[in-house]
Amino acid sequence: MPKADHPFTGVSEDDLSAIFESQDYVAEDELVTTVFLALRLGRPLLVEGDPGAGKTELAKVLAAGFETELVRLQCYEGLTAENALYEWNYAKQLLAIQSDEGSVNADRSVFDEEYLLERPLLRAVRGDGDYPPVLLVDEIDRADEEFEALLLELLSDFQLSIPEFGTIEATKPPVVVITSNRTRGLSDALKRRCLYLHLEPPSPEKERAIVRRKVPELSEMATVDLCAVTARLREEPLRKRPGVAETLDWAQAITILRGRDDSENQLLSPAEIERTVGCLLKEAEDIEHVDEAILASLLDAAESARLEMGDGDG
Repeated sequence: MPKADHPFTGVSEDDLSAIFESQDYVAEDELVTTVFLALRLGRPLLVEGDPGAGKTELAKVLAAGFETELVRLQCYEGLTAENALYEWNYAKQLLAIQSDEGSVNADRSVFDEEYLLERPLLRAVRGDGDYPPVLLVDEIDRADEEFEALLLELLSDFQLSIPEFGTIEATKPPVVVITSNRTRGLSDALKRRCLYLHLEPPSPEKERAIVRRKVPELSEMATVDLCAVTARLREEPLRKRPGVAETLDWAQAITILRGRDDSENQLLSPAEIERTVGCLLKEAEDIEHVDEAILASLLDAAESARLEMGDGDG
């Protein structure tokens, strides 16, 4: 059970929904409930889903909403403890040893606070604001399995052991958000320590809501067209399907090309799609895949979406 002095004891699901609302993050009930439980139980949150589904953005929104620090650890192959946990300032230690100023004596060691360099995990454990920092361990599936084992002490006890220095415990355990694109399986030991959330590709309705919030200057008709075209493209056998991030990039690009005044609700034209498809697709083969037949199907999808909106959807 959460401790009485847990920093999120007074936070309700309604409070969390209001935070998402204030940060223009479209959050469905399941997401709100899962994040709420992770906060109240003090458990890490493992978030999986396709690239561009909003996994990283979730951590950013929580940090901004609670006005606390976002500590980000970007994972990659070969990530080491020195890059993730802490490192000793070897140059400063050597200078201290060589100096004649008495920096090193029987009462003082070069393995103390003065020579310790914080890396993301140590930084997150030592956070001391009103709310704990949000630790984003981004794309953990890119790191080696050995790095997962390194995380287990932090995820179990929210503490880090430094052999030369001692154990550092978090006074307020960080909010841990771990993201994965599922390029490899994660260990059972890691999964057991986390609550789990899978972000599905957004429905056309949800994606329209996201675009309206993030790019409000784009007209309603153009928003319908954009989201319908993106949804249709995701059905194609592409090397990299566009995510919500790409849809937002595209919406902003169309807004810039049309100018700030898009009040005429003009339809998305074939020329606009062809000129700006690089905002959605990031592989040469995928761009070449959009031939005349695919372009026609994209326009058909946009027209169908407009008809559905005319029938009362939205």
